[in-house]
Amino acid sequence: MKKHQLLLSAALVCMASSCVQQPATETAVDQTQYVDPFIGSGFHGHTFPGATRPYAMVQVSPDTHILGWDASSGYHADDRQIYGFSHTHLSGTGIGDMGDIALLPYSGEDSIKPVATFQKETEQATPGYYAVRLDNFGVQVELTSTERVGFHKYTYDNPKERRVLFDLGHVLQPDWGHRVTGNEYWFVNDSTVEGTFQTRGWAHYHNISYHIVFSEKIEKVYQYIDGQQRADSLFLKLNTDKDLKFHYKFKESQAPLFVKVAISPVSPEGAAKNMAKELPGWDFDATRQASAAIWNQELNKIRIETTDPTIRKNFYTALYHASLAPYVYQDVDGQYVGLDKQVHMAAPGYKNYTAFSLWDTFRALHPLLTIIRPERATEMGLSLVQAYREGTILPKWPIVSSYTGCMPAYHSVSVLADLVCKDLTGGDDLKVWAEAGARSSVYREDLAEKFKGTRELDLITKHLLYKDQYGFVPADLIPESVSWGVEMAYDDWCVAQIALKAGNQALADEYLKKADYYKRYLDPETKFMRPVMSDGSFRTPFNPRYSSHMKSDYTEGNAFQWSFFVPHDMDNYIQEIGGKKELETRLDTLFTTSSRVDGAEASGDITGLIGQYAHGNEPSHHMAYLYNWTDSPWKGQERLDFIMRNFYTNAPDGIIGNEDCGQMSAWYVMSAMGFYQVCPGIPLYTIGRPIVDKASIQVAGGQFDIIVKNNSPENKYVKSAKLNGQELPTPFFSHADLAKGGTLEIEMTNVHP
Repeated sequence: MKKHQLLLSAALVCMASSCVQQPATETAVDQTQYVDPFIGSGFHGHTFPGATRPYAMVQVSPDTHILGWDASSGYHADDRQIYGFSHTHLSGTGIGDMGDIALLPYSGEDSIKPVATFQKETEQATPGYYAVRLDNFGVQVELTSTERVGFHKYTYDNPKERRVLFDLGHVLQPDWGHRVTGNEYWFVNDSTVEGTFQTRGWAHYHNISYHIVFSEKIEKVYQYIDGQQRADSLFLKLNTDKDLKFHYKFKESQAPLFVKVAISPVSPEGAAKNMAKELPGWDFDATRQASAAIWNQELNKIRIETTDPTIRKNFYTALYHASLAPYVYQDVDGQYVGLDKQVHMAAPGYKNYTAFSLWDTFRALHPLLTIIRPERATEMGLSLVQAYREGTILPKWPIVSSYTGCMPAYHSVSVLADLVCKDLTGGDDLKVWAEAGARSSVYREDLAEKFKGTRELDLITKHLLYKDQYGFVPADLIPESVSWGVEMAYDDWCVAQIALKAGNQALADEYLKKADYYKRYLDPETKFMRPVMSDGSFRTPFNPRYSSHMKSDYTEGNAFQWSFFVPHDMDNYIQEIGGKKELETRLDTLFTTSSRVDGAEASGDITGLIGQYAHGNEPSHHMAYLYNWTDSPWKGQERLDFIMRNFYTNAPDGIIGNEDCGQMSAWYVMSAMGFYQVCPGIPLYTIGRPIVDKASIQVAGGQFDIIVKNNSPENKYVKSAKLNGQELPTPFFSHADLAKGGTLEIEMTNVHP
């Protein structure tokens, strides 16, 4: 890159983010050129290609898919139509929501709801920028954004037909129950509209306010309420629960039309403040370049060397996808709506986050952030604890200002325990953290009553009640008992670790006992984690291949995929099953047995199969690394090599399952560098199979370099590993060693022991 381009990028970062300084290392490389936002937008990856910034509230992106599972992010790579460009999206989830505040430029069509068509060849996407040509309307669309403002540029072929649809009836997945519940709209003046859009879907309560400014005066407005055209005054103010659509017509001009759309979780006034602070002007190109510079700063947290362009593109695209969520959900003035549905003013330095896909992201995304973004990891932990202070329970899968009860256990405590063990608590009161963990791990009658009649009630399930009543979750009383049981045992161990650090020995002792409850499901004969009936017997007959989505004893999987989750107690688990040779045998069987899954309603999340290992879903993500607890680590290295080369590709279908808010990508980032944290809460990394030749990570203590010698596709086995010149006796090293900076040298070979 030329010198003047680097200087421009640096200036734009200063302008857009108060000039956060890069570490005093080598000059930043343009890593954005290696990011392909379309990766993961095909198959069931459920990513979106639109414009956003790291951890930003606005994700302005085309909505090509409205109905069904593959509408979770609003976009699918197979589509050739666009319903609108909306400003909020979830990345890689298995349930959809959002899709708020949709605009669509068009020309010449007399329709209440025009739909655009496009060709894939005209689409472009880079970090912070998206563009497409709408063929049937003759409009070139370009999108960029700040943290809270979407910025649109429309160039029309026909200068006489410059129209924009503002669709306040647009939602994603209406067939899954997502619907509009309220619309407040105000035509402020001839170039400005604002209001509040209210919906109910996965998020039971979702209000998003907006402030929209056009670069030109609106010449004419066509107004539709529930499909009926009205001829009211332009200065219309509405408060209704009906479907609203506004068609704005602009005067003849050859010039592009620009639109700025600010959003706020609080109020239209908050949205207007966000725009005034972040995007007061109309320089689209400067905003786009600032976004690219900010993304480049983020991506340069890790610099890799490789001769394989596929690996480079996979790596930086994965790092990009791992930097989208959770995202900041508050206005520039510090106001936000908490999980108690009240407006709060953030204390100085505090940031409120949302979109924690915790069942997925506790495994790799949050550990990755403790390495490359420790201050961000701390902010997220503090946000979880603040949510407890406001809502009296830690969130499980919070979206906007709503609790949801999606997925087993209560993995906020995993994130908190990992911060505790890595001394990243921000000086907060750990007694409150321990209290939060304990109160979130038990059945809460008060919250069951409070959440009655809402989807937030899913947060309070009887798995927690039965765990404390029986010491296990009876399979004849509630579905998914085994998955809940083994994950709650781990989470209870996490509560114990927090309690120990907080000085509460009694609470720690109580939860360490609960951490052993996984043993109740472990069948000494079959070595599988099996469902236990309320009379204490194992369920019979037993088929370890059987799956029935949301109905069987295992969440999104079967006994094969759920019999290796004891990350907090590996030594005792190995002893319980008969020793490390037995663990090796069990892992060999997992990876080599038939991939047949039984059951007419087997979970669609079981994808990326190697034997019964399912990389497309998170419960399997640690399993290849468990070979490091056997005498044959090379077997894990072989499996990791296959997974990275076959389940991550440079194509829209290049992610083998739901990307899940960064988890699938964070797994790749860590694994490509050659290490992984099997147990968040134990600050220890284990070595796998690095596929990059070198990785330089910016860490708290400076720089941590991973140098991979004799690396090639054939040389997939680790011959030796040295940390700061000293040979590692086992394939493990500590977070403290990494965070202070240093060098890990890994020598590869094509032969295994």
